[in-house]
Amino acid sequence: MKLINHSMLKSWFILTLLTLSSLTSAQSSLTSEQKIDTDRLQTLYFDAARQGDVMTLGAYYAAGLSPNVADKKGYTALILTAYHGQTDAVEYLLNQAGTNACQEDASGNTALMGAIFKGNFGAIKALISADCDIDQTNANGQTAAMFATLFNRTETIDALTNAGADLSAKDSSGNSLIDIALSQGNYALAEELAKK
Repeated sequence: MKLINHSMLKSWFILTLLTLSSLTSAQSSLTSEQKIDTDRLQTLYFDAARQGDVMTLGAYYAAGLSPNVADKKGYTALILTAYHGQTDAVEYLLNQAGTNACQEDASGNTALMGAIFKGNFGAIKALISADCDIDQTNANGQTAAMFATLFNRTETIDALTNAGADLSAKDSSGNSLIDIALSQGNYALAEELAKK
């Protein structure tokens, strides 16, 4: 007898809940106890993203959920998988689920910025190759290159440079990449940036 793995069971459960949810939403005569807890479904969905559970994410999409749905902070599955270093899930979301790689959270940060913040280079590489403006800015006018500079991600700065990032850009406060490096006491990086 073959055992069903936990991920498959969870995917089946979620798919069943989503199916029941779509059926019950059309039947207003049901009591509140009979209605599906959509907050719980959303929690399970975003937990699957944090854990890189591609099978569960796929079950949600198979049931009709958009891969671009966001929580109250604007976090999408892609932003969460990138932030949590789930490179396989990032690639799945980009290449198979049709996710919008350019979508921003409530602060204007992208999945690429989240991956840079955490230093997840596998996710960073996948997101750099996505069809987004490499110099997309957040609410503070910061680019991915600025995030990379702020967190001393030299390998990422090189990858962004190779992808055509504007290293002369300034944020909303007028700070350049060199200014940002110097503010962090990273004189070696400031010197390298001055050469580019």
